[in-house]
Amino acid sequence: MGSLIGHAASGLFFFLSGLWHLYSNVKLYLLQPNSFKSLPWFPTAKFRYLELSLIILATSLYLVFELFVGPSNHHPFDKDGTNQLRNFQHSSTFMSFLVYAVFAILLDRVKPNNVSYGLTELLAGLAFSLQLFNSRLRSTDHAGVEGQYHMFLRPLIAVSLATTLTGIARPNSFLVSFVRSASLLFQGSWLMVTGFMLWTPQLIAKGCFINNENGQLVVRCHGSKALQRARSLVNLQFSWFLISMASAAMSLYLLMVKQYSGERSEYRTMKSDKLLDERLEGIEVECLEEDGGLKKSSTIQMGSLHRPADNKQTLVM
Repeated sequence: MGSLIGHAASGLFFFLSGLWHLYSNVKLYLLQPNSFKSLPWFPTAKFRYLELSLIILATSLYLVFELFVGPSNHHPFDKDGTNQLRNFQHSSTFMSFLVYAVFAILLDRVKPNNVSYGLTELLAGLAFSLQLFNSRLRSTDHAGVEGQYHMFLRPLIAVSLATTLTGIARPNSFLVSFVRSASLLFQGSWLMVTGFMLWTPQLIAKGCFINNENGQLVVRCHGSKALQRARSLVNLQFSWFLISMASAAMSLYLLMVKQYSGERSEYRTMKSDKLLDERLEGIEVECLEEDGGLKKSSTIQMGSLHRPADNKQTLVM
């Protein structure tokens, strides 16, 4: 993953996952605020396992490129038979997400219930734990500019891990699911920013350059002053990035509130009308049993008089 393509591809994976979960959680909450329950993954109307299938496809492609296509000898081992540690560290993270997606499908097909969803969340937490572990202990140098970018990535992964595990005990909490989805969105965006800022020569900080070290492109700086300046710029970038992404998440929520508030009102109106019809039918049946149909017309007339002419008057906004 130590390249522009590797960071951009993995960042796009997390970005799309976070965006899909953020949209689905907000929509589900706006339509059913009282019975909201977040899901570890969200089925679609045409194909139930579309999200999980895309995860399996994306992670499988990443493993193939990382282990077989990317290396110059097209296999994950050096000439002396030892493995290329960096490639295996990157691959193990995506392999954990592959395992998560596969078992999520199997658990849902066997018995979809609260226990299976909890186990699926646990597998997701395991994947984030391994991602955090590899990000902290990977074999590349963390003292330079690249290390500064990855230092800010770790808190985002930690938030994803914490909210995923919290979601097992609190699946009805909208705030937990919102933060978890937003953290995935932030994580993917920051990975893409890291890829473009580190491996685009025009975007590298003043006084720094790209150096080829054992087949790996690494950003180095001329002296400690240039390095300190580059790291300070990364700090500033992350501050602006965090503000921008938080604003984007809040804006998405407000737009969806405006869009789905009408559907929520219509849903409540239909539900209220259904309850009213059931009550009227009960009154009618009771009157028929008492008077042999004498009060049938008066009962229907009473129902029509008490039914509001405009359904909007019965809405609870």
